[in-house]
Amino acid sequence: MSLEVIASLMLVAFFVLLLLGIPVGLTLATTGVVFGYIGFGLPLFNLLPHRIFGVVTNSTLLAIPLFVFMGVMLEKSRLAEDLMDVVGLAAGRLRGGLGIGIVLVGVLMGATTGIVGATVVTLGLLTLPGMLRRGYDPAVACGVICASGTLGQIIPPSLILILLADITNQSVGTLFAAAMLPGLMLSAFYVLYLLCLGIWRPQLVPAVPQEERALVSTAQLAGKIVRVVAPPIGLVFAVLGSIIAGIAAPSEAAAMGALGSIAVAAIGRRLSVQVLRETCQATTRISAMVLFILICAQAFSLAFRGLQGEALVQDAFKLLPGGINASIWFLMLLIFVLGFFIEWIEISYIAVPLFLPIFINANVDLVWLATLICVNLQTSFLTPPFGWSLFFLRGVAPPEISTGDIYRGIIPFVAMQIFALVLLFFFPGIATWLPKAIGW
Repeated sequence: MSLEVIASLMLVAFFVLLLLGIPVGLTLATTGVVFGYIGFGLPLFNLLPHRIFGVVTNSTLLAIPLFVFMGVMLEKSRLAEDLMDVVGLAAGRLRGGLGIGIVLVGVLMGATTGIVGATVVTLGLLTLPGMLRRGYDPAVACGVICASGTLGQIIPPSLILILLADITNQSVGTLFAAAMLPGLMLSAFYVLYLLCLGIWRPQLVPAVPQEERALVSTAQLAGKIVRVVAPPIGLVFAVLGSIIAGIAAPSEAAAMGALGSIAVAAIGRRLSVQVLRETCQATTRISAMVLFILICAQAFSLAFRGLQGEALVQDAFKLLPGGINASIWFLMLLIFVLGFFIEWIEISYIAVPLFLPIFINANVDLVWLATLICVNLQTSFLTPPFGWSLFFLRGVAPPEISTGDIYRGIIPFVAMQIFALVLLFFFPGIATWLPKAIGW
């Protein structure tokens, strides 16, 4: 068999093993080793220890466990509970105000924790029963919670951005800056959608009753806002501000964030030995999972490149009419479809490296491309049948919420994400303006 045929069979075998439920790390390693051996024998894998050593000594990846620690610590300190209590009261007088409050909490949680599962579960437990009790449409309530919980995948610091920086060989700080405006733009779309519902279909998103808001005075609410909102905002400015301003490297800023999360938990009187132990255990599990997949991906990519798989992909792309723009949209479509079935980590380490040489040869701005990919990957958390946000909310939703309610609720938000992706494609400055303004 020719090398190209072996490379094609390697991709087919990979997706078959994934559909059979084999863990992605083992799937990557198995297909890489088996098909690499078929094509070249053992000599090909003399390069593997060097590639793995390059992964474990990559200082950029040091930011992953530190940012994960920051997110888990803030989750354990029940930051979302306090934020939702305050923001919900502050925005409750508006029709759709409670939903807008959830979006704002999603932004703050995304900029501090970035852990989708924790954010969706927390928002679902805290807000969904209350929204239903106040007359919110079940589908709208579910859609707002799922979409707001995924904002941490685009708003820095995001694990997706850190891994894409490693894959595309770009600065983490540059990608953080590039994703800032698209993330805020997407949040603004959510807010505008809820405001429009409040104007044209107010029965779907009623305001919080006046008698409920009257239980807390304006002075008490102002005091709560200062005590609850100020610490996470200060932490965000300390972490992201130090990276964007060039004061600290991403790993150094991540260390500041980890220490700051301990301080925020201590200020809230929720720091204990038990919380610290659980945070360290969760951080170890999450970081080990990400790095294990990354190490296994080295065997896959080494074998695929040795089998001339990149040349095969490039030849296939040459058949597409429309030039490099058509190639970019093909990649976006592929990522969107893959998001229905597999997670963002697998997509990042499979689809992106396969097509990246094509875009490098075409001199595509990789910062802009990485931001497009990040916005697209966010939809994988919302698209059935395997959207993780949908699973997380289904697990904590009240019995009266059906799976159909959740699926209907996310449709407008997926449409807004696609619209944001189209805008970002036609107006690259949304992603590239801030890095250029900083001088990167």
